[in-house]
Amino acid sequence: MDLHLLFDNLTNPALLFFFLGIIAVQLKSDLSIPENSSKFISLYLLLAIGFKGGQELAHSDFSMEILWSLLFGISLAIIVPFYTYFILRRKFSTQNSGAIAAAYGSVSAVTFVTTISFLELEQLSFSGHMVAVMALMEAPSIMIGLFLMTIFKKQKQNEDTIPMKKVIHHALTNGSVLIIIGSLVIGFMASEEQAQGIKPFTTDIFEGFLAVFLLDMGITSGKKLSDFIKKGWFALNFAIVIPVINGCLVALISSAITENIGNRLLFAILAASASYIAVPAAMKIAAPKANPSLYIPMALAITFPFNITLGMPLYLYIINIT
Repeated sequence: MDLHLLFDNLTNPALLFFFLGIIAVQLKSDLSIPENSSKFISLYLLLAIGFKGGQELAHSDFSMEILWSLLFGISLAIIVPFYTYFILRRKFSTQNSGAIAAAYGSVSAVTFVTTISFLELEQLSFSGHMVAVMALMEAPSIMIGLFLMTIFKKQKQNEDTIPMKKVIHHALTNGSVLIIIGSLVIGFMASEEQAQGIKPFTTDIFEGFLAVFLLDMGITSGKKLSDFIKKGWFALNFAIVIPVINGCLVALISSAITENIGNRLLFAILAASASYIAVPAAMKIAAPKANPSLYIPMALAITFPFNITLGMPLYLYIINIT
């Protein structure tokens, strides 16, 4: 692996703010980002990346690569939760296994955004349709997780049934999914001249907001890390090993879909990341018995920092040698 590339990633200011958040928690500092501000920044990041992706898509000719990319992304969102569920059932209950499997089949929009920042730092291009791929991977994994719960859970008298229709509706209309798809469509419809008018908002301040958001993610991760470690080694190992397997495999096989290095890295990071926003929100409705203090720290406190520190350089290295 290129150690210079790894060093550049680890010294990225946005990433260092993430570590600052973790350190602040360990020092028992009162540093915090107001909840409303955090929510605004997360919506801004999704809006900006969706709008820029729509602009890129508008300037791209439709091709079979775009179609295959969309189908490949959806396939990953179905396959990953399906196979990971049976691994998780060795240690966890049906509902916990389904919730964790859904989280790891789904994607982390923040990891995706951080990877785009990494690509820009390395001056590597990517295609706008990858934003659409990310957006389409949210709902299928949630549906597969719920399907597996329904099929394999033990039927008990008077046990509440999962409100599948309500959860599917939530998966499709979840705020993060809706803002990314809506921004993508708006960016696609806007002319280049119109896009220039809001460029200071969608592009120029992007890196600064990303740094503040990662600071907030560091604070949140630091608070959840100690409690999670007490739950045992199986979950900790799963939260690292499964993303590595998924990311490395997709880094290899994505060459059959596209030759673009940036697109291949985004595919790898989408396969390796785990949702800690959309899936927990859906599982709160569908699987109230699933333990959020298990699957949220796995995705946020372990998988997320691994991917944005060691994961990205590792997957890019594999892509470059294949």
